[in-house]
Amino acid sequence: MEQTDLVTTRYVTFDTDLRLESGRLLGPFTIAYEAYGTLNSAGDNAILVTHAWTGDCHAAGRHHPDDRKPGWWDNLIGPGKVLDTSRFYVICANVIGSCKGSTGPASINPKTKRPYRLSFPLVMVRDMVHAHKHLLDHLGITSLVTVIGGSMGAMQAVEWGILYPEFTRSIIPLAGTGRTSPMAIALNAIARQAIYNDPLWKKGNYKPEHPPASGFALARAVGHISFLSEESMEKKFGRRFSARDGIFDFFGQFEVERYLGYNGNNFVPRFDPNSFLYLAKALDLYDVGWNFSSMEEALSHLHCPSLWFAFTSDWLYRPEQTEEVVDILAEIGKPVSYHLIDSDYGHDSFLVEPHKFTPYVVDFLDEIARAQGV
Repeated sequence: MEQTDLVTTRYVTFDTDLRLESGRLLGPFTIAYEAYGTLNSAGDNAILVTHAWTGDCHAAGRHHPDDRKPGWWDNLIGPGKVLDTSRFYVICANVIGSCKGSTGPASINPKTKRPYRLSFPLVMVRDMVHAHKHLLDHLGITSLVTVIGGSMGAMQAVEWGILYPEFTRSIIPLAGTGRTSPMAIALNAIARQAIYNDPLWKKGNYKPEHPPASGFALARAVGHISFLSEESMEKKFGRRFSARDGIFDFFGQFEVERYLGYNGNNFVPRFDPNSFLYLAKALDLYDVGWNFSSMEEALSHLHCPSLWFAFTSDWLYRPEQTEEVVDILAEIGKPVSYHLIDSDYGHDSFLVEPHKFTPYVVDFLDEIARAQGV
């Protein structure tokens, strides 16, 4: 996809109830998505790209000619690229619970004509996948060549393989885990408290034009630290003190402090705090063994080939957590491949250094397509 190509976010509303893992019903619900390439007549050349926590469906191209940046995975999606749109129909959909076009806590509840806010039901990663299955059926997709995504996107990829084994022909999880660790939950707990303690949060009843900006910026900063690594922070900031401040100024900042403040404050206008909280809860609740007797039983339903990646400096979802899932799959005789990628960029490595893992992805997709005649 050339950088001059313009793409459009599309929306589909389903006038039906989606039964969630909690037992509650959500409906009607809207899914926002973008698609690149052309779906073949058999409907079987589709690749689903799944996004991370605060991501969206704008994975490639530009919405307007003057957009400063293209979609978040533009370097992977397009003609002749890793996810080759001259060959595959690539689709990325926004998850429910988000604020980027799909139904979430900031959406209008059709029953009350007011925003859901905290009346929105809790959603799990599994619910996100079930919602997206409605979309793929609507689009005429009969099966997926693969599902590929990092972090929360990796969780979705695994769920696709387990929940829809006949529909999903392979999965590629990056920087993923079989279940969220206590440390990751603890970090999200601190982020939550930062928002809760902001007096403008008002138990979720803030006005969009007056969000709990201070608490939200701090929550984002906490999350952002977990996406980085000690190596990347040392390279980028070291112990440099801000040139704007004096060392003996009590409120003077190191460059890393100033960066976190800048990143957090820039995030506030781009995302809804309640959506941030709901998606954080979905991450915390994630356990591939949910509603199964064990992780092993859950993974026994994953029949398709899977290609897994972990990154050496990722301390949010450590390589050992990926390897736990890979080892189980190997032990129960599932077709699984795994690569540990050497990178200093922490959890964000799959976004920052894709060239380190994409050759394996190309080979894997060639093998899948060749075996299945796509």
